Amino acid sequence: MKMREKSRENHSGSQALAGHRKALFLTILALAWPTLLEQMLQTLVQYIDAAMVGRIGAEATATVGMSTSVTWLVNGPLFAMGIGFMAFISREMGAEAFDNVKRASVQAVIVTVVTGIGVGVLTLAVSPILPTWMGVDPAIKKDASLYFAIICLPMLFRSAIIIFGALLRAVGDTKTPMYVNVCMNLVNIVLNYLFIYDTRMIKIGGASVKMFGFGYGAVGAGIGTAVSFVVGGIFMTIALYKNRYVSPAGCEIRPEREIMEPCIRVGFPVAMERMATCLGHVVFASLVTGLGTVAFAAHSIALTVEQAFYIPGYGMQAAAATLAGNAIGAKDQKRLHELTRMLIVIILVIMTVSGALLFFMAPQLLQLFTKESDVIALGTVVLRMVAVSEPLFGVLIILEGIFNGVGDTVKPFYYALFSMWCVRVLGTFFCVKVFHLGLYAVWGCMIANNVCLGSLFILRYLRGGWNPLNKEKSRK
Repeated sequence: MKMREKSRENHSGSQALAGHRKALFLTILALAWPTLLEQMLQTLVQYIDAAMVGRIGAEATATVGMSTSVTWLVNGPLFAMGIGFMAFISREMGAEAFDNVKRASVQAVIVTVVTGIGVGVLTLAVSPILPTWMGVDPAIKKDASLYFAIICLPMLFRSAIIIFGALLRAVGDTKTPMYVNVCMNLVNIVLNYLFIYDTRMIKIGGASVKMFGFGYGAVGAGIGTAVSFVVGGIFMTIALYKNRYVSPAGCEIRPEREIMEPCIRVGFPVAMERMATCLGHVVFASLVTGLGTVAFAAHSIALTVEQAFYIPGYGMQAAAATLAGNAIGAKDQKRLHELTRMLIVIILVIMTVSGALLFFMAPQLLQLFTKESDVIALGTVVLRMVAVSEPLFGVLIILEGIFNGVGDTVKPFYYALFSMWCVRVLGTFFCVKVFHLGLYAVWGCMIANNVCLGSLFILRYLRGGWNPLNKEKSRK
């Protein structure tokens, strides 16, 4: 009789555990799918941009490609402050300190304006000399400079998109940023058709229709992108003011050191990490430009293709940061442990599948952007090289989100600094300038960077030093 009762207890316990895990999985899914779809749409637009520009030729692709790495650098401080506020707000939401959430939103408005204007002025100032720094072909310097200036002109709106979007995700609203990005993407696509190509005849069904176009080429793609940033910034601001948790409506907009300090304490190392790694990307890209226009076009298009296969990781990263912050705020060690393990298992499975798809579909994906056989041949090899490291990179992305969510940003900064500059940049310098190797060696250095950083992140996760609840327990 006692054995039967014990068996029933064990059975009910296992059912409760399974139910708990299912609920946690559904929570992750509910938060992740809008961000996942948002990332897919953003990547789709990048694909469309690259495909439209790629039809013009390798020079146009290189013109747009020059700004890619610099854009990561420019966006670094904006994303960093978004992460700082996300970590603070998600923790306060977990502790149900809703007044602090609203106060943090007010500080975010101040930071958005200051960083948006400051970064905008700086980028416009360097746009005339940036192509020279990047070592691009003299034939595309003028267009490359103009393209970069145009996309940086609405920096205040870009700041609102990034920081206000982070605030909304921190309180569990991942759908609104998705809707805003859908709108931005549609605007971008429509304007690209108008600004990139000349007036031409297109076929709709069986009829030929005259399609008006300005014929600005790569610069036209920049105009479409800039206008979409303005639209997205306006809509994201409206969404912020409508959200009941983070709306700053009716609040006095003034700095509060008590709130600003912890957000900056988390965000500043992330800003330094983003700037250091993105600056590394810029140096890295400038080294690749020395390999010639064809190699740089293959490099730029391959990066665009590869981004689609990071979508699952970055789609789940915001959910990882929000839920980890909530668990810390609620001081729920068990939930945090289960959450991190589940996220890692999910991303390993997904990224293994996506890596396999990237490996086998590389030539077909490259053909979407260019018809130049030399570019496709180069791109196919490097994409197949990087496909093998996709699962590890997925774990890296998730762990970065967890560390950001709990406010552990200092050590990851040192790791990123080391792997970028000592592995990727230094390795690429020796491969290109000393040993005169080609694009394959360059991507080998890039993969080595990801492997090094992923290994360091996993080691930190296993040691547990990232978890504030472990530190509180040791003090007791």
